[in-house]
Amino acid sequence: MPKSLDAAFALEVKTDQLHIINQFSSSVMQLDTVEELLEYVTSEVVSRLGFIECVIYLADDKTRTLKEMASIGTASSHDTYHIDRTEISFDQGITGYVASTGKPLMIGDVSQDPRYIADSRPALSELCVPLVYKEKVLGVIDCEHPQKHYYNDAHLEILSTVAHLLSAKINQVRTVEDLQQTVMQLNDAQKLERCMLQIANLTYQSSELDSFFESLHGIITSLLRADNFFIGLYDKQLDVLDLVYIIEEGVRSNAHKKISKEQLKDTASYYLLNIDQSLLFTKEEFQQHIDAGHFKMVGRQAESWLGVPFKVNERISGVIAVQSYSKSYHYDEHDRALLTYVSRQISMAIDRQLSRQELEHRALHDELTGLANRSLLIERIKHAILRLARADKRHQHALLYLDFDRFKSINDSLGHEVGDHFLVKICELILGTIRNTDTFARLGGDEFAIFMENITDKQQINDALERIQQVLAEPLDIDGHLLQASTSIGVAFCESSRDQAYKLLQHADAAMYEAKSSGRGKVKFFNNTMRKKLKNHADIENDLQHGIEHNDFELYYQPIFTIQDAQVVGFEALVRWHHPSKGFVSPNDFIPVAEDTGQIINLDLHLLELAAKQIAKWASEGKAFGKITVNVSSRHFASLDFVAQIHALYSKYKLPLGSLCLEITESGLIGNLELATKIIKGLEPLEVKLCLDDFGTGYSALGYLHQLPIHILKIDKSFIDHLNKAHNPLVDAILSLAQSLKLDVVAEGIETEKQLAILKQTQCKFGQGFLKAKPMPASEAEKIITQGL
Repeated sequence: MPKSLDAAFALEVKTDQLHIINQFSSSVMQLDTVEELLEYVTSEVVSRLGFIECVIYLADDKTRTLKEMASIGTASSHDTYHIDRTEISFDQGITGYVASTGKPLMIGDVSQDPRYIADSRPALSELCVPLVYKEKVLGVIDCEHPQKHYYNDAHLEILSTVAHLLSAKINQVRTVEDLQQTVMQLNDAQKLERCMLQIANLTYQSSELDSFFESLHGIITSLLRADNFFIGLYDKQLDVLDLVYIIEEGVRSNAHKKISKEQLKDTASYYLLNIDQSLLFTKEEFQQHIDAGHFKMVGRQAESWLGVPFKVNERISGVIAVQSYSKSYHYDEHDRALLTYVSRQISMAIDRQLSRQELEHRALHDELTGLANRSLLIERIKHAILRLARADKRHQHALLYLDFDRFKSINDSLGHEVGDHFLVKICELILGTIRNTDTFARLGGDEFAIFMENITDKQQINDALERIQQVLAEPLDIDGHLLQASTSIGVAFCESSRDQAYKLLQHADAAMYEAKSSGRGKVKFFNNTMRKKLKNHADIENDLQHGIEHNDFELYYQPIFTIQDAQVVGFEALVRWHHPSKGFVSPNDFIPVAEDTGQIINLDLHLLELAAKQIAKWASEGKAFGKITVNVSSRHFASLDFVAQIHALYSKYKLPLGSLCLEITESGLIGNLELATKIIKGLEPLEVKLCLDDFGTGYSALGYLHQLPIHILKIDKSFIDHLNKAHNPLVDAILSLAQSLKLDVVAEGIETEKQLAILKQTQCKFGQGFLKAKPMPASEAEKIITQGL
């Protein structure tokens, strides 16, 4: 052939090659996925180059293997071309050799090459080129032909160029896919972070569990599929699983579903709670557990099931579970981690609500009996009174105010534990007699109340009272002690929405005191006489502060003298109230009111100041008055402020040391024994003495006497009254006890010569009473100081 013809043919071949490559390059640029690229390349190689087959393998760097990704052939009798070996190691065959070396290989006769591994359709020649990008082997393009020496240099050149373009495009597509995956992961991470924050906020902000679960479900379904979703709480004591929130195939069930003991053992939830670990099942794995007898199928079988247990406290645990019915959606470890986080938030939310409920219950209920307390009772009375505005006029409410008789004596003689058990038992008995709509409350100590709403007939009250009396009729065995319970009851009614809760309580309380003063186990209904007493009480309460501010109170002084020779050793200061409109008001009328209202604190401080002024006056005049004893409330012995107040009086009026004596009742002192001791020690530098008034009338005096920080005992007048005929053994016992404790004794209420004569025969040193002198103004007391009795 002439050289000109050879050159022309070579140019034509080259032009044809360039055309193929240009067209390939242009088409490759339009494709966006690796799958499309590989299918396009194999198809073009066979159709444009005249090959009968082409296979593209991509490399797996971790396993160093080639995996068949696309293949095509024209000589196969089958509809679709396939090869036997879809995975080849880097150290196997010609294809593996090219992948491991990164060099193309063209073999004219593969039968002479030991590396050749025959396929289902053996070949005689093979052309294999690597897919290389920046020295990294991405895969190979492998072409085989049944004729020897079929492939030539032109084929090698074109296929190498195609491989170069394909490698660059694969890298580009993978880079884009990686970027898209990264962006997707970042978006998912941001979404997950937002959802986690929402869940955490829900946990601490939700005040109601149902709305918390509903919001939680909405967040979870934005992160994973949940055709079925439920939250169950398991009570170990009751052995019941309560499904507190349920979504069944996308539909919310509004009612709680309780799984009974019989059904519970057959559920996957119970199995999960028992093994105390999360479970992730496919449909097949779920069936395997059923076949193993771990649980039974309950409801429709899911394609994927995920459940996570959680613990609220020692009694309550729970489970959260999701199910997918879609064959294309299965839960994974990421979902398990998410649901585990959610389960912890649910646990905290439930624990917070249970704690809040417990605190609310404690705030509104009595700790010992579990009954409603005063606050809850008043709240219910208020709401009930408001409802009277819409109720039938026949409806009214009633309040029964109960005080258990002799409870203090049981407490003091048998101990507080027995007393507590006694109270609890009585409450249990009474609780069984009242209606479900009634409120049984403990007001404090041994005082209780029963609020009965919507009474249409007063006979309902009489029936309730009869039931209470019947249930308390029989003695009770409390810790081996046979105790008889009885209660004094006051009853008051409210009929109008204009009534007030505190007034109803006040009226029932007043009726109870009337019942108590009538004897044990009595009942009194509030009436107009009691109403007048309450009004008088209220008037005194209002006038007390005015009386202090306007000096309506005066101290009278009753001498304390020696029994043997009637020498005055001091005075007891007794308060008198000269009311501007009512005239003289007895201490028996206003002292209890002052104690009840707390005004006794200011009144006592006012009287102590009056006494200090009088002491300062007599001291400056050189009068030998001894000591002035002032009665003070036990309320002062509940605060160390009292020490500072007495020190301030001594400092202000420059009182002589030991010139002031404080008198308190034994019950008041015993109630604050530890603090009272600190207070008396705080007054020791002033030589202030403490006198125990009405000794012997309480229940605990003898048991506590050796612990009390006192200096003087006063024998109560009730004991002295019985000295008219002979010695009183109790008086002798008190005197002997006082002598052994080195305490001075004052016998108060000496009214006859006979009483004084008997006392002269005892060890009692001091006395006080009308026989020698009644309480008198300061001006008359001055005469006794100078002239004697």
